[in-house]
Amino acid sequence: MRNMAKTHMLIAAASLPLLGSCGGGASEAGPVDEAAVTARSAPVAQEFQQKLKEQLVAALTNGGPESAVSVCSQVAPAIAAAASEESGAEVSRIARKHRNPDAGVPAAMESQYDALATQPLSDGKPAVRIWRSGDGENARIHYLSAIPMQDQPCSVCHGTNVDPALKQHIDDLYPGDLATGFKPGDLRGAMLISWPADQFLSR
Repeated sequence: MRNMAKTHMLIAAASLPLLGSCGGGASEAGPVDEAAVTARSAPVAQEFQQKLKEQLVAALTNGGPESAVSVCSQVAPAIAAAASEESGAEVSRIARKHRNPDAGVPAAMESQYDALATQPLSDGKPAVRIWRSGDGENARIHYLSAIPMQDQPCSVCHGTNVDPALKQHIDDLYPGDLATGFKPGDLRGAMLISWPADQFLSR
């Protein structure tokens, strides 16, 4: 009887991993459909960048670099909020050398950001990372698209030779600013678009 009871215990223990795999959480789901993620995310990222660029170019033309920095501080968050509401994703920009500390790189995304920093461009286009995180209702699919530094107009406010008066204006708006000293081709930051995972998981 003792041996039979022991045998039943071993069988029950061996069955636990199998029972755990039936929960249907995101960690047990199939692979991410990267083509589908890209198809929905890339237009969101591109529209954000285009709208922000239009606002910045207009501000540079009409009011100069200081006006552009002021406009960016107000317009960029509004564009991100509107894009989030329209798409159903969480849309933001992140950077290691950030201007706004709220836009820093989350610790859990450091390795993904590092991969973009190593190679910001792929076949002449911004490099992209796609991955899944979390479980169950907290599972997310992330689309991280590089923002490579461009010579113009970006170097005026983010380059290696920012005018001292402009830098003072930047520091007034963003105390502790880190977002200068970039050369063309450097990773300036990245567009982050995060979706509920159940929209893309192949089961």
